[in-house]
Amino acid sequence: MRRANRLISRRTFIIGGVGFLSYLYFALHSITVKHYTIAVSNLPKEFEGFTILHLTDLHSKEYGDKQDKLLDLINRQSFDMVAMTGDFIDKSNPDVEPTLSLVKGLSSKPIFFVPGNHEWSHKFKIKSVLETHGVEILENKGLKYSKGNSHIWIVGVDDPYLRRDRLDQALDGITDSQPRVLLAHAPNIFMPAAKSSIELVLVGHTHGGQVRLPMVGAVVAPGQGLFPKYDYGQFTSGSTNMIINCGLGESVLPIRFYSRPEIVLVKLVPRDNLSGL
Repeated sequence: MRRANRLISRRTFIIGGVGFLSYLYFALHSITVKHYTIAVSNLPKEFEGFTILHLTDLHSKEYGDKQDKLLDLINRQSFDMVAMTGDFIDKSNPDVEPTLSLVKGLSSKPIFFVPGNHEWSHKFKIKSVLETHGVEILENKGLKYSKGNSHIWIVGVDDPYLRRDRLDQALDGITDSQPRVLLAHAPNIFMPAAKSSIELVLVGHTHGGQVRLPMVGAVVAPGQGLFPKYDYGQFTSGSTNMIINCGLGESVLPIRFYSRPEIVLVKLVPRDNLSGL
């Protein structure tokens, strides 16, 4: 009887181990699509339903040949512009090809990019390559994005994690009260953005913690330590919404738990229309 129990226990252990390893592989390589709807005051009619594809933290990871698996998923979505918020290369793997394959596959849409700490590990050498392929680099500056006779502002800051961000400088050229979308690598920018009443902030950096616990959240995040406050998802302060994207790649360890790689789609709607959705 004891021998039978030992055999059952061993079999259960093996089955459980195989199941756990299968889940880890799935969590590492299966991309999810996350949707957000953000209500924006004073949103021009031409921008109602305007959708931003937010990508971040690729860390030189490859999804198939020339990113074909990732691009196949992206191309099944509907969006108007692309926001890329840093760490597309990795400090231990500065290969630019995974990023270039992605950029080339997205070239039919306007692409905006802000650097992260891993880009600066290599002195942001990827910058000129991205610009050659039509990517707009936003290092502490803002640009007017027009549709018809209306516009919003796309603003970008250099990496807040490295304290390279200059939000005042980025906002300096904005001459009206039209809505502003701020791109940054790390969530450190949230409170300065809220003080400036920026409508939407898109960031990455945390990877959602990579390892998350149900009902608890991320165990650790860079720059925030254990059980970080700003780990993943949507955060609101006054009229400012910040979305932290879980990212596409991994840093330090190739592991994810309860924190799958993701692409994010953010749809803008007028504030007074949100209740009707």
